[in-house]
Amino acid sequence: MSMLTPPGMGGQYRITGDKYPRMRPSRRRGRLAAAAVASVAVLGLLGWGTVQLIDVFTGGSGGTTAAGRTTDCRTEAARSAGTGLAPAAQAKSLPAPGRITVNVYNATPRSGLAKKTADELRRRGFRIGKVGNAAKAYDKKVKGTGLLLGSPAAQDTSLRVLATQLSGAERRADARKSADLDLIIGDAFKDLTRRRTADQALTTLTAPGATAPVKKTC
Repeated sequence: MSMLTPPGMGGQYRITGDKYPRMRPSRRRGRLAAAAVASVAVLGLLGWGTVQLIDVFTGGSGGTTAAGRTTDCRTEAARSAGTGLAPAAQAKSLPAPGRITVNVYNATPRSGLAKKTADELRRRGFRIGKVGNAAKAYDKKVKGTGLLLGSPAAQDTSLRVLATQLSGAERRADARKSADLDLIIGDAFKDLTRRRTADQALTTLTAPGATAPVKKTC
């Protein structure tokens, strides 16, 4: 009788041989668990790769903030308006030459320049006001091509339009309240800017899309 046979249990209940039952878990169950973990990892990698490919082909318009929230570049650009990072606001609407009245004065010793210049400005669509010699405060004292005078409100509007017609002219504000402008011809004056060049400058200045460059921040 074997030593493993309980007392009183002989015959068919006798345990023989030198192999004994194993009491550890089956290897098959461990393999199944490892396979499940590996499958989850593979699926995660595939999902991450898909997101990266979408960003590549769509330009990656979205970003993730430090708090984990996804943001959009367009939203950030709109939010940062006024901070200097967003596209500049469109320029103020500029008046057409036909709505600008220009007084033309000659501050040089050469005669006839005021009338000749006024006639050319009229042909280019500007309204002409007074024409004559410059006041004593400016007579023979303007050394450049010319001096453009207007009210403070005209500096970023009508005076910019007039400046396209005379290259190198100085722009200056005075105490006037009226909307008319003065063009005072200086010693270095030869002629107005070539009409074609002036028209191109005016078109660029008044183009609806003439804004500052957009700076992408994300």
